[in-house]
Amino acid sequence: MALDPQIQTVLDDLAATPAPAANTLTVAENRAVGLAFASFAGGVVPVREIRDTAFRNGDHDVPIRIYTPGTAPTGSPAPVTVFFHGGGWVFGDLDSQDHFARVVATRSGTVVVSVGYRLAPEHRFPGAVEDAYAALRWVERNAGAFGADPKRIALFGESAGGNLAAVTTQEAKRRGGPTVAFQALAYPATDRFDDSASMYENAAGPLLTRPWLEWFWGAYLNTPDEGADPRVSPLRAEDLAGLPATFIVTAELDPLRDQGIRYADALREAGVPVTHRPVEGVPHAFLSFTRDVQVSRDVLNEIGDAIGAAFA
Repeated sequence: MALDPQIQTVLDDLAATPAPAANTLTVAENRAVGLAFASFAGGVVPVREIRDTAFRNGDHDVPIRIYTPGTAPTGSPAPVTVFFHGGGWVFGDLDSQDHFARVVATRSGTVVVSVGYRLAPEHRFPGAVEDAYAALRWVERNAGAFGADPKRIALFGESAGGNLAAVTTQEAKRRGGPTVAFQALAYPATDRFDDSASMYENAAGPLLTRPWLEWFWGAYLNTPDEGADPRVSPLRAEDLAGLPATFIVTAELDPLRDQGIRYADALREAGVPVTHRPVEGVPHAFLSFTRDVQVSRDVLNEIGDAIGAAFA
């Protein structure tokens, strides 16, 4: 299928400034590219309160940002959504996908806790996974301090953050808690060794190319064989039974499309309630373009609505 016309316009604007292939850039240069994507978010969605804080995990602090929306109930604890930003485990922070957190908080009526997990290559696997799971535990223990209910927790992640949300949900099951009630995964990486059709059909992009994806994997993992670890490739977990209801978004023109579909299918086969939302005519990371692209706004709203419905 052809690109969504509004997406095509955005990509044409990006292409107007010639640049080397992303997989040839340095880490610092790629981080600059990632920060530039924030300009496509559009207007700021207001929320009732934002609070920046941090928690201690081992020998380091993990920054978090807590969003309380105006749609959250007053006088009783609200459900909470823990959000993991995208960026290939290499870039992204609490600011880069601020609009994801604001929209989802407002649409879902949940308090959103955005997590600034450690980034590669300075902190390779399993640094991000350890911070993500530690954030879930911190939220359960401290939810009451920011008006949230520790017994009603959802996880939401985009791209590499979708990988971390899927992995953290599995870790919570393996480690006996905290209980995750729902997970929303936007075009997640679920299998390091995926060799399905979309990896070839969309190898040249748009946006995420297969060489750039390999660059991210090389920055994140210590050794190639770590890709078989279910904390890297959640699709390779031996037992998916008992995981919470799941909402998965896949993008038609994304190398990761088929592994997202396969994860949805595997969860369903394990008895997990799954809603799969395929989006036609869009590439990886299309949710970053909410300023200019209607389908990006619509699908991000759907994610928020799905999380809200899980706690209705």
